[in-house]
Amino acid sequence: MKKTTTYKSSNIRNVAAIGLFSAIAFVLCMLFHFKAAFLTFDLKDSVMTVGAMLLGPIPGLVMSVLVAFLDFLLIPSGTGVYGLLMDIISSASFVCIGSLIYTYRRTMKGAVLGMLSSVFGMTAIMLLANIHITPYYMGATTSEVIALIPTLLLPFNLTKAVFNAALVFILYNPISNAMRLAGFKTAGIARGEDGPTSAVSAPKKNGRITAAVTVVGVIVGVAALLYFFLVLNGSFSID
Repeated sequence: MKKTTTYKSSNIRNVAAIGLFSAIAFVLCMLFHFKAAFLTFDLKDSVMTVGAMLLGPIPGLVMSVLVAFLDFLLIPSGTGVYGLLMDIISSASFVCIGSLIYTYRRTMKGAVLGMLSSVFGMTAIMLLANIHITPYYMGATTSEVIALIPTLLLPFNLTKAVFNAALVFILYNPISNAMRLAGFKTAGIARGEDGPTSAVSAPKKNGRITAAVTVVGVIVGVAALLYFFLVLNGSFSID
């Protein structure tokens, strides 16, 4: 009986965590906007990826679809159902690829491999989606969209992915520590693992690695933003 109660309590907390991560991601959708030409991105993928790394890839998929629908219903973009589909594909591919790899390799190497896979996997998937879906809501031909790949679509999707991956490394440890203090039983804790630095036994060394990863994340994130603004002539707005 006690075991059943604990299991139900854990499930309720996980559902609450999914709701919390989804709410934070949606707020970021509403507030912060990066735009280059007709393409836009926000910060939601990084938050949902942290959630998926802590809770698992299936909750990550749920968050990706839920936030995309909320965005579609409450923040009109003019792209209609095609924009919704692109949003789901983009978020789900980034969130699920990285968190799936990390689920089976909960080490710093696993986290880096997961994020690299998310960056290149999402970029490749989005280029295919751009070729097959973008012509419908742009009112352009497929050849016209393909012509935009080297100058806009490829660098935009790659920059977006790199920036969100950098944010994941900045956000992961503070969020995972807060969840542990709040009593949430994440996927890693359930297996006796604490996160990307769990393989390091010495606390001092663990702290140095965490600090180094955060610094690298900041540097990569800043570099991605500089490229976005200076090369892609991107813009940023807060609503």
